[in-house]
Amino acid sequence: MQINNLRSRLKTVVLIAALIFLITGCTKTEIKNLSSKGKNIICFGDSITFGYGVNPGEDYPTALARIAGIPVLNKGIDGDTTLEALKRIRTDCLDNNPYLVIVEFTGNDFLKKVPFETTVNNTRKIIRSIQAQGSIVAVADISSGFFLREYRKALARVAHEEGAVFIPAILGGIITDPSMKSDFFHPNAEGYKIIAGRVYRAISPYLKQKK
Repeated sequence: MQINNLRSRLKTVVLIAALIFLITGCTKTEIKNLSSKGKNIICFGDSITFGYGVNPGEDYPTALARIAGIPVLNKGIDGDTTLEALKRIRTDCLDNNPYLVIVEFTGNDFLKKVPFETTVNNTRKIIRSIQAQGSIVAVADISSGFFLREYRKALARVAHEEGAVFIPAILGGIITDPSMKSDFFHPNAEGYKIIAGRVYRAISPYLKQKK
């Protein structure tokens, strides 16, 4: 009888633990600064944001501006890592009246062998600095399949923990399609339009009050 009672209690504990895990694990991220008073969307990133490989005006921030109907500033610099991003976050983001900032890095961190944990910690610092200004943050993930998969998982976790929007796989289907690229890695004009659409779909729920 005692053994049966013990088994019953153990089952109850396991069920409660599983329920807690499901509830907390599936809880939607509470996005910070939904009452942002800023005016601009700022695309803060590296060559993918800058628009490497296409003519001026064919980059994804320009395409996003056409869709969103809100001023969008392109603050992408070719070759930038999260280390360089932290050095220019004041002049390129915080001093430009941001309503929402789309953060897109990690590619050059990987290529330049910046330690993985340093990249993750820098991304968290970037998010917090922008949020301290009172702005919404969205983190764009450039992984595709197994490529940069560990960064995707880490960025998703950090975005969830910090109350930022997470935009997964903005290069999905582009990086493996030569007709969508200007070189081995960078999109062409059509590819950047697709990225803009994906970014817009992710941030549009937070733009309603600005429309």
